[in-house]
Parts: sequence; structure tokens; C-alpha cells
Amino acid sequence: MGNKTLIYQQKLSHNLKESQKHLKRLNDAFLQLQKQHTMPLNKSSYQNILNNLESLAYSDQIIYRFSKLQDCMGAKLFKSILLFQGENVDKPFLDILNQLEKMDIIEVEEWFELRDLRNDIAHDYEENDNLAINILNMIYKMKQDISDILKSVQQLLNKEMVKTCD
Repeated sequence: MGNKTLIYQQKLSHNLKESQKHLKRLNDAFLQLQKQHTMPLNKSSYQNILNNLESLAYSDQIIYRFSKLQDCMGAKLFKSILLFQGENVDKPFLDILNQLEKMDIIEVEEWFELRDLRNDIAHDYEENDNLAINILNMIYKMKQDISDILKSVQQLLNKEMVKTCD
């Protein structure tokens, strides 16, 4: 294994671990929130969250961790996958996504849904209860998709590491 390959492997491993950390904290926050509130949320349960400081902190953590996770995956992880595979990443992001889809890592449409959700968070969702409820419910619904993406990346990394050891 060349020096460059080893560096790209370490970068991929680091970016994957960072993404997994965000996902774990997102899932942990959902587990805590679900101790008092049923998912998916409705208007009444969301009002209860707003009136409970601990629940509000968990919902804020969910939104924060989802944003960090989506940013990490889009800005770091995906490029590090292609670099590790020896591919050029000096291309439009859509081309990167299409290449990852060919590798069975992501589905491009699914990624755009995650990105759109991230963009909704960037706007002032706190002024609109319905938007906040929708964001939390969508994150809850899509967290398995994110988990599946990260599992695919982990499998790719494991498979490539086994190849280099042979």
C-alpha cells in the first residue's frame, strides 16, 4: 500500500468515525426524547417538548447533530471515499454523488432529500412550529437511511483493507 493510499484510508476512516459519532449522538437524543414523547410528533407533543427544558435540549441536539452529520458526509466523507478509491474529486458534486450511487453507497435522490432537510434547518424553523415538527419527524424517518449509508461506507473500507492485507 502506497503512502498516498494509506493517507486516504486514514482520512476516510477519520471522516467515517466523525459521521458515526454524530449519528450515535443523534440516535441517543432520540432515545431520550422518546422516553417522554411518541414519534412521530404531533402539535400537542411538540408543545410538550417546548415546555420541557430537557426535552427541548434533546430536540435541539437532534437538529444540531443532523446538520453536522449531513455537512460532514457531504463535505468530507464522500470525497474521501473517492480519493481512497483513486478517483478524481475535482468535479461537480452531482458527479461525485452519481459515482457513489454507482458504487451502491448512496441514492442520489435520497441524498437530495437529506440536503433539502438540512437546508430547511438553516432557515429559522423556530418561528414555525409546523416546520419544526416536520423537521424532527423527517430526521427521525431518515436516520435509518443515513445509518445504511454509513454501513455501506464501513463495508467498503473493511473490504478494501482486507484486499490490501492479502
